[in-house]
Amino acid sequence: MSGHSDTRPAPPSSVKIVISGGFGVGKTTFIGAISEIEPLSTEAAMTEASVDVDDPGHHEQKTQTTVALDFGRITLDKSLVLYLFGTPGQDRFVFLWDDLVDGALGAVIVVDTGRVRDCFPVLDYFEDKETPFVVVVNRFEGEPAHDLAEVREALELEDWIPMLECDARDRNSVKEVLVALLEQVVFHRLGVAGRVG
Repeated sequence: MSGHSDTRPAPPSSVKIVISGGFGVGKTTFIGAISEIEPLSTEAAMTEASVDVDDPGHHEQKTQTTVALDFGRITLDKSLVLYLFGTPGQDRFVFLWDDLVDGALGAVIVVDTGRVRDCFPVLDYFEDKETPFVVVVNRFEGEPAHDLAEVREALELEDWIPMLECDARDRNSVKEVLVALLEQVVFHRLGVAGRVG
């Protein structure tokens, strides 16, 4: 045994957050707006084979789609790193979700008000997993704005589940969502209902 003390800094702790939602809601954009690294994305070109399989809805200009996951990183300080994992939005890739969600601190569920129905299976999934989450309405350029209370009612969300607006392209907007999620995680850990969004 040497007389020298080990002064190496401890490695930072890591936390996983999942960004989820239906097809084409802006998950990749959300992660890209906040990640300190170029987001790693397993995207593939949408081809004729995806017609009638992956419905782009009112995002007909969409040419790429996530087929496994998106990945980003945020270093909060020397002791804590957030890893962001985006789930694929297509039903046929839902088998990947369990691995992506395993060990996650919480989730952000992104909603496109033009395709509210796509959000129901996502909400059911995270409720069944008892994963703390917040619901975010991504404001698409040129799309009509919906009142959050109306969206909450359409999604049949309980009052204690936070609901926020977000521009997935804007770093500060995304940061506010992540702060709200961390607050919800704390409330969840304490066994207290979160505040109304």
